[in-house]
Amino acid sequence: MPEKRLMFILAIVVGVLAALAGHLLKEAIHAVQNIANSFSSITSVNWLYLVFPTIGIALTVVFVRYFVRDDISHGVTRIFYAISRKQSKIKFHNTYSSVLASATTIGFGGSVGAEAPIVLTGAAIGSNIGQALRLRYNLITLLLGCGAAAAIAAVYKAPIAGFAFVLEVLMLELTFTSVVPLLIASVTAATMTYLLVGLEPFFGHYTPVFNLSNTFYYAGLGVLGGVLSFYFSRTTMWLEAKFKQYKNIWIKVLVGGTILGLLIFIFPPLYGEGYDSIGQLLSEDTSTIFNHSLFYGISDSFLTLLLYVVGILFFKIIAMTVTNASGGVGGTFAPSLFFGAMMGYLFAITCNHFFDSQLPVGSFTLVGMAAIMSGVMKAPITSMFLVAELTGGFQLFLPLMLASAVSFALSYYFEPYSIYTKRLAMKGELLTHNKDENTLQFIDINSLIEYDCVSVDVEGKLRDMVDAVSRSKRNIFPVLDKGKLCGVITLDDIREVMFKPSMWNNMPLKNYMEDPADVIVQGEDARRIISKFEATEAWNLPVVTDEGFYVGFISKSRMLTAYREELQKLTSD
Repeated sequence: MPEKRLMFILAIVVGVLAALAGHLLKEAIHAVQNIANSFSSITSVNWLYLVFPTIGIALTVVFVRYFVRDDISHGVTRIFYAISRKQSKIKFHNTYSSVLASATTIGFGGSVGAEAPIVLTGAAIGSNIGQALRLRYNLITLLLGCGAAAAIAAVYKAPIAGFAFVLEVLMLELTFTSVVPLLIASVTAATMTYLLVGLEPFFGHYTPVFNLSNTFYYAGLGVLGGVLSFYFSRTTMWLEAKFKQYKNIWIKVLVGGTILGLLIFIFPPLYGEGYDSIGQLLSEDTSTIFNHSLFYGISDSFLTLLLYVVGILFFKIIAMTVTNASGGVGGTFAPSLFFGAMMGYLFAITCNHFFDSQLPVGSFTLVGMAAIMSGVMKAPITSMFLVAELTGGFQLFLPLMLASAVSFALSYYFEPYSIYTKRLAMKGELLTHNKDENTLQFIDINSLIEYDCVSVDVEGKLRDMVDAVSRSKRNIFPVLDKGKLCGVITLDDIREVMFKPSMWNNMPLKNYMEDPADVIVQGEDARRIISKFEATEAWNLPVVTDEGFYVGFISKSRMLTAYREELQKLTSD
């Protein structure tokens, strides 16, 4: 079968399987949540909220620690790592482990989203199909992208957003070979979801309203979104670092579960993904967000509503981060939408109350979602298309574009990396749109080390050097002191004296030894090594361990050959 036709067929298969996985996860989450919420009426507090999160996180930790035995948190970050470091190969257990773990975490109240686990699941399905058929790297990567696109398209009934997500967030390059399968996978997944749950959009009950006179307010919402996106990302990273200080996993579970339980007990909308609360805000039915809370029955006051929503807004980040950092499995996709919805709602009701601006609250709630997603994920195109598809209409496309662009620009000024890429960027493991950077990341440095250079002892004489020349096929010789590199001697350094036997026993090698132009520390990445070759203009550089012990040499010619080979693999269509 021709390769392109095969990819079209596989894109359909991946789209169907990813959609089924997404539907299964959503149904599992709703089933657990319905059971959890059945123990109390909406007019009274649910005391089980204090313990449910700890139970859910503990069950997730047991499953991950003793059955999966692998890190499955931060789903989108795991995909980035697979593309840049694992030849796009994702382990088979990721086709089901994230579904089970996130259903347990979120069903019991974990304040995270199911989208990142579903995206990882879809990507794992595509990757494993490619591995089973022994396809080359770029085709496995394409199927991985098809799975990720299908997951987004299925969860939100948003095929355009799924396609844009892969190109903008996962940063797959746009070619004919990639465009058509990605579109096929997205459309297939969305169609499967239509067949399973109906044609109504995710928030189909709300019809957006746009007035040109409100453009200035939408721009202001974009500015606020950019600032709060930076707060969102930095707070998440700071809290994660704090939880890493706990070495015992069960202490993490206990601390994180307790904090999360208290937050959900005080602010029940923090329970789970929060899409029900977003739907209530769009309908301007604010009384329902007080269900099961201590404040039920006192929601008529504007001040009470304002303080309650502000609390939900700022504690959502803590609840999300605590869930993941203490051992739960979930993503930041849904929390960013929830956070944005609360921000947009708060912005609109505040302007209406104090300035009598008559802003459409539902529309600002939706635009706020796009603004925060754009700033947190650095994905303005995905954000505007996703929110537009959530309501099934494009009436708000102009304010969506404006707020997303402003939020993106402002948040990028403070932090150029998304919440997904920050961790990998700090380690130098991030795949980008820069082909040169990407190619260098795939070079196996250890395979380039040459071990055939004959070494000489630092206390040796010229005779030892002549003997080394007779045994070597190279023109460079490392000078060692008990295994540690002291310098190098080249054939040119001794050419004039090596044919004078009278000097062989008298002249110490230290007289001819030179410091190397630079050294390569074992484990350094290819980008640093290339920069050292460029700075020194050397053709050979020695490799040493962290302690300075000599390992071998790397030549510029072998480095360039490896670069060319990897570039051909990455760009072959």
